[in-house]
Amino acid sequence: QVQLVESGGGLVQAGGSLRLSCAASGRTFRWYVMGWFRQAPGKEREFVAAISWTTGNTMYVDSVKGRFTISRDNAKNTVYLQMNSLKPEDTAVYYCAAGNFWQRSPSGYPYWGQGTQVTVSS
Repeated sequence: QVQLVESGGGLVQAGGSLRLSCAASGRTFRWYVMGWFRQAPGKEREFVAAISWTTGNTMYVDSVKGRFTISRDNAKNTVYLQMNSLKPEDTAVYYCAAGNFWQRSPSGYPYWGQGTQVTVSS
């Protein structure tokens, strides 16, 4: 079992920055891929970024490339999402997730955090 707790969301003006954190705990979580997803009202949950605990490899959705950076701190068992140059269309609930395979589909991630709200004002 894996437990995930997100933090760091909030209200920010367009062009600003936020850093989300996801604290992971539980058995064998280091074998998992960690992903960030987001869901805006009335929309489907969308892949944002993912990182491998073991290799550090990353992948991003095209809309955030160059603005968002996913990283991990193995000593703190924490994954981060640094979000810069935020846009109003980035407004959503952001979720941290843990999965077994290197993929972008939410259905491939069995463990989820509770989510944290990010609101970007124009």
